[in-house]
Amino acid sequence: QVQLVESGGGLVQAGGSLRLSCAASGTPFGFSLNPMGWFRQAPGKQRELVATATSGGSTNYADSVKGRFTISRGNVGNTVYLQMNSLNPEDTAVYYCHGVRNNLHYWGQGTQVTVSS
Repeated sequence: QVQLVESGGGLVQAGGSLRLSCAASGTPFGFSLNPMGWFRQAPGKQRELVATATSGGSTNYADSVKGRFTISRGNVGNTVYLQMNSLNPEDTAVYYCHGVRNNLHYWGQGTQVTVSS
């Protein structure tokens, strides 16, 4: 069974940085997620796209994080990272890793990011 496992969330002060990581486990040989990305959901709000990245290097960002967040894919396996700089309280949310293969969507369990003012 394919699972996406996130790590790297936590509590940080405004202006600080965090790096999220996500790795797929339980994948059969040749299994490739493309694209992979990050979504987030704040309390009382809908889940929203943060950033996506294809295996070919194309990236896409929400306007609210452009210039502050950087998404990257790992060189080996189905991994994706999110470097988050200049965090502000509006970035507080549960961050979910996401991947697609053959129109099937896979989600991680989420990792909490809390930014204090």
